[in-house]
Amino acid sequence: MTDTPRQDDSRARVSPQARISPIWIVPLVALMIGLWLIYDNYSRRGPQITLEMPNAEGIEAGTLIKTRNVDIGRVERVALSDDLGHAEITARLSPGSERMLVEDTRFWVVKPRIGREGISGLNTVLSGAYLQLQPGSSDTAQRHFQVLDLPPASPADAEGLRITLISQLGNSLRLGDPVTYQGYTVGRVESAEFDPEARRMRHRLFIESPYDTLVTDSTRFWSASGVDLRLDSEGFRVSIESFEALLGGGVTFGVLEDLPLGNPVAEDVTFTLYPDEESARQGTFNRYLEYVLLVDDTVRGLSRGAPVEFRGVRIGTVAAVPWRFSAPQPNGRQGFAIPVLIRIEPQRLGGEGELILEEWQARFERLFGLGLRASLKSGNLLTGALFVDLNFHQDGEPYVVEEFESRQVFPTTSGGLAQIEQKVSSLLDKLNALEMEPILDGLASNLAGTEALVGEVRELTERVGGLLDSPETQALPGNVNRALESLQQTLEGASPQGEGYQELIRTLERFERLMREMQPVIRTLDEDPRALLFDRNDGDPQPRAPRP
Repeated sequence: MTDTPRQDDSRARVSPQARISPIWIVPLVALMIGLWLIYDNYSRRGPQITLEMPNAEGIEAGTLIKTRNVDIGRVERVALSDDLGHAEITARLSPGSERMLVEDTRFWVVKPRIGREGISGLNTVLSGAYLQLQPGSSDTAQRHFQVLDLPPASPADAEGLRITLISQLGNSLRLGDPVTYQGYTVGRVESAEFDPEARRMRHRLFIESPYDTLVTDSTRFWSASGVDLRLDSEGFRVSIESFEALLGGGVTFGVLEDLPLGNPVAEDVTFTLYPDEESARQGTFNRYLEYVLLVDDTVRGLSRGAPVEFRGVRIGTVAAVPWRFSAPQPNGRQGFAIPVLIRIEPQRLGGEGELILEEWQARFERLFGLGLRASLKSGNLLTGALFVDLNFHQDGEPYVVEEFESRQVFPTTSGGLAQIEQKVSSLLDKLNALEMEPILDGLASNLAGTEALVGEVRELTERVGGLLDSPETQALPGNVNRALESLQQTLEGASPQGEGYQELIRTLERFERLMREMQPVIRTLDEDPRALLFDRNDGDPQPRAPRP
């Protein structure tokens, strides 16, 4: 009885239910394979990034991300931000893309565009839009980026020079506008933004290498508007830029004449953007003397930027018309003069050595005492534009030192039309001062004498008419004709064929023959004058007694 339970225990220990079935190997292997696949898939996943853009036009889950036309990732999710102000795009890049995700990496949407450089993105018409990545060169990693509205003008790692331009030209430049040098494109505008605090535009330019060496500290930048048409006091001028600038504008630069080439500049240097080349040329004269003209004449036609000339040579520029018109004027003036601010720019006259403004100011003080005065003159009859002319006037009032709003007053004189008006006014004043009654009495007596003279002339005319109508006067032409006929007959008798002329020839021949016969007698008398009284002999003459 006791052996039976032991046998049952041994059977229980070797029961088939306590053994591990081989069928469990398959799920274990499958689980291990799944875990491996999960690990392998996770380990091969690239970095995840977040992109922001104003709207997700053309972007959806599965949109490709490319760089240099190579697929490097896809968009996983497109959603709105928490504040509903923009679209947030979650994308996954390929493994190994971490080194491209740095601080200066750029993203933009590639889609069909028509711009000044032509048509781009036509391949996306069938394939759809995609995101383009431009790798940066920074060492700072980043996973959150802003998607650009337009492609960047230049690669971030491109060799060249980046500079900043500041200007008051709000809409002069846009992203991608060309930067030209003597008509050749050497760079692009990378950004344009408005600074509300300074109230001016700030433009970012990129100059490609090797053209970045053209930018020096003497370089001036100005807007290339395509066609610059100007009609002012200096005449009519037309300037035409390149065809690209004609369509979309741009900026150009260069070193103006009479300026040194200058030294190379460093990265991120700031320049001023001028409206045109003439303004850039005027901007080079940055050292000047400021004076105020208190003009008593009209300033219609005088504008800001008009030249200030001395006998045809430009030495300055009009800075403001009018300038602080409501400010009180110097004592002794009626307060009706219009203040005009001018700048005398000695740099225009050239010269070597350092420019000392104090010496030029002292020189003008001396010239004021010698009669140097300013006046407004017409520079263009077509437009009526005026300019400021400086010249010496000895008949003006003595110079008195005056100031207006902390600026020295430049002495002025009336010019052009104002002088003519002044002379006409003085002439009218003289006419008004004349005593007209004696003059009118003299004119009346002169008119009476003139009437009497006219009566006498009329009477004389009647007498002459009667004389001409008399028969004797009318017969006078016949008598004259007869006298002329007689004179003609007389002249015909004196002609070589006439009888009188032949008789005169014969008489002259007889006279010539007589003269030849008298030649021996004349010769004898010439040799011996006594031959008429005495006979010719060798002895002394003997007196003869008179014959009885």
